[in-house]
Amino acid sequence: QVQLVESGGGLVQAGGSLRLSCTASGSIFSINAMGWYRQAPGKRRELVAAIIDGGSTNYADSVKGRFTISRDNAKNTVYLQMNNLKPEDTADYYCNAGGVTTWLADFDSWGQGTQVTVSS
Repeated sequence: QVQLVESGGGLVQAGGSLRLSCTASGSIFSINAMGWYRQAPGKRRELVAAIIDGGSTNYADSVKGRFTISRDNAKNTVYLQMNNLKPEDTADYYCNAGGVTTWLADFDSWGQGTQVTVSS
């Protein structure tokens, strides 16, 4: 099994910054992609940013220019630097990772979520 543990959420004023971290552990042979999703109350979960093996990134239009996703392959860790936060960024943020286990099975794992609240 593969477990993801997130950290870094909290309460911040509009215009502020937060950095989320997510570390994958367990029976990992390789990780192909890692990403961050978010879900606000009453809304569907949406992709915020993703980074694939090789370093290519993808961002939701609403966060382009404000959020930066990065990855430390040696630590199986993905980060989300969030700058110029807006009240509409308030949501539960979830880490996702996909790859291959040590017994060569595909995995697609989720973290437990971390809450981000941006006050106006």
